[in-house]
Amino acid sequence: MSSEAARSSRISGFRKYSVSQRRSETAEVSGLTADRFETWDPESGLSLEQADRMIENTVGVLGTPIGIATNFLVDGRDVLVPMATEEPSVVAAASNLARMTRENGGFATSQTDPLMQAQIQLLDVVDPEAARLRLLEAADEISTLADSQDPRLVEVGGGVREVIVRLVPSRRQTYVVVHLVVDVRDAMGANAVNTMAEAVAPRLGEIAGGHPLLRILTNKADRRLTRVRGVFDAALLGGGEVVESMLDAAELAVADPYRAATHNKGIMNGITAVVLATGNDTRAVEAGAHSYAASGGQYSAMSQYEVDREGNLVGTMELPMPVGLVGGATSVHPAAKTAVSVLGVTTAADLGSVIMAVGLAQNAAALRALATEGIQRGHMSLHARNVAVTAGAQPHEVDRIVELLVSDGAVRVEHAADLLKELRA
Repeated sequence: MSSEAARSSRISGFRKYSVSQRRSETAEVSGLTADRFETWDPESGLSLEQADRMIENTVGVLGTPIGIATNFLVDGRDVLVPMATEEPSVVAAASNLARMTRENGGFATSQTDPLMQAQIQLLDVVDPEAARLRLLEAADEISTLADSQDPRLVEVGGGVREVIVRLVPSRRQTYVVVHLVVDVRDAMGANAVNTMAEAVAPRLGEIAGGHPLLRILTNKADRRLTRVRGVFDAALLGGGEVVESMLDAAELAVADPYRAATHNKGIMNGITAVVLATGNDTRAVEAGAHSYAASGGQYSAMSQYEVDREGNLVGTMELPMPVGLVGGATSVHPAAKTAVSVLGVTTAADLGSVIMAVGLAQNAAALRALATEGIQRGHMSLHARNVAVTAGAQPHEVDRIVELLVSDGAVRVEHAADLLKELRA
């Protein structure tokens, strides 16, 4: 990662700042000029002309709020994290739990090489076992042909690392499936591996004595893993009793797929928000994460929790993280380019590290809320602002209506409308 951040990401009272004050503070910490954030203005971000070049049948642009998560210390570097999400409490919760790791060094991460895989499905092979060996014997030829499709990738140190051949029995026939394992460097890699798969497919069919059908990457990116570890201070969490309750809440997600689905959704609240803010493929990351959570044969928790010798809560997580800094929307979307600049990351691995830290912080925040006051209290107090505005509250009325909605325990639009009538009477 770059080490150019001028100040700590620990910004007390950030939520109380105005939008312009938050931008000024973010600019100072990240070393950017304030005008860089104009790309996050609705009128100055992604234009209709740019959008029309990104997808087909364009009719408009959908805005999503971008917030800044504070307090993150990742691999020894302070970082402010842009998060794009419509859900209240996500940014605040991640920031709060990140604060609780700082005295213990923040978040530590590690990664495997950035390996993505393409699959080429071969049909009507009469001798699948022998075909598998013929294909493996031709691995060098296949790799050379694939690498020739992307000389630039090879030049920067990427390219095919392995050829794998699998036999996949099905109700129709036994398919011969060839995997190209490709180091994609700082790209997400879909375009690179898909191009390689298209190029080698005819030759694979000749060698195997069959014909190719599918030739596309797999989003089960289990060869491209990022790991994160964080130690959450027990005293800041609320003491040993809270830690024990959090452990039991986390353990249910390990044992029960019904709980795991919601537990993991909370993790993805953090992960997807950063992936989206940086213009990466949210669906690819989500598919890889959820498939990895089921790799043991039963869908289970993406995260694990333990207690260290001092009684602090230790959270760990390992997931596929197929994100990139080159190609795709990351390179063309002005708001995404600004988000990457704020993060100060220089490699896809660095970006994956920050994303995983946010996911773990978000998960710990949800566990703490569930183990103490329940998830609704914090969530609904923020949701109440949306309800107040929907009911017609003016800016100077919002705080009072939110206070009344929460104290009454009835965060509903019709109740907000009644409160507004009373307030204006």
